[in-house]
Amino acid sequence: MTDQGMPVGETATRLGLTVRTLHHWDEIGLARPAARSTAGYRLYTDDDLERLRRIVVYRELGLDLDAIRAVLDEPGGDVAAQLRVQRAQLTRRIAQLHDLDDDLQRMIAAQERGILLSDEEQREAFGPGWNTAWPAQAREAYGASAQWQQYAERSASRTAGDWAAVTETVATFDAELGAAVDAGAVPGDATANALVERHREIFSQYFPVTRQMQVHLGRMYAADPRFADHYDAVRPGLSAWLRDAIEASARAHGIDPDTAAWE
Repeated sequence: MTDQGMPVGETATRLGLTVRTLHHWDEIGLARPAARSTAGYRLYTDDDLERLRRIVVYRELGLDLDAIRAVLDEPGGDVAAQLRVQRAQLTRRIAQLHDLDDDLQRMIAAQERGILLSDEEQREAFGPGWNTAWPAQAREAYGASAQWQQYAERSASRTAGDWAAVTETVATFDAELGAAVDAGAVPGDATANALVERHREIFSQYFPVTRQMQVHLGRMYAADPRFADHYDAVRPGLSAWLRDAIEASARAHGIDPDTAAWE
């Protein structure tokens, strides 16, 4: 410091501030340097530095500049009351951060596991035929895909009750498919087309399903023994019927099933 005071640049460095910040505080009258050099440059005296240190402390505590001005300049101001207000705001923010941390932990776990339920909870939600190894197998096969990420994001917020509701919706839809076949519905008719739309709506609960993607799903249902066995247990030949119904609907919407892309 000079005999008269400390220049702006040195003051900023000493306090870990920027020169621009000191100029702003000077302009708004929060911290004006009391001295000037012979060349007319601002100089901060010891008293100025003490005020600046207090401003820095209160700013780090989260007080805005108007609150800091009130603390420093209003005679008889209740500093404790100002700090209590700030502490209450900080307490709320900490609670929000804890909630955010919990959400992030669930999101990470969902990306890694798919379903955030214990083995017992999975069997209860999905039924006795559920294989608890399936989520890990699905992640192994599809974990790098955008659809797995979307699936995991939705899974992160789902409870056992939510999954049970999804399962019930799918089971009801399976029964509707079987009833339609019994009633003589054929791929391409109004009943079949409505069921195809319903299928896309239901399975978009897992990740968004486009018509092109639906074609791939339909073919997988008929070709993969695990899915074929499931649908054919509802009604013999249902897996092939659903595939054909999906493809007929796709054609009606201008999509060639043989060239449909997974997008």
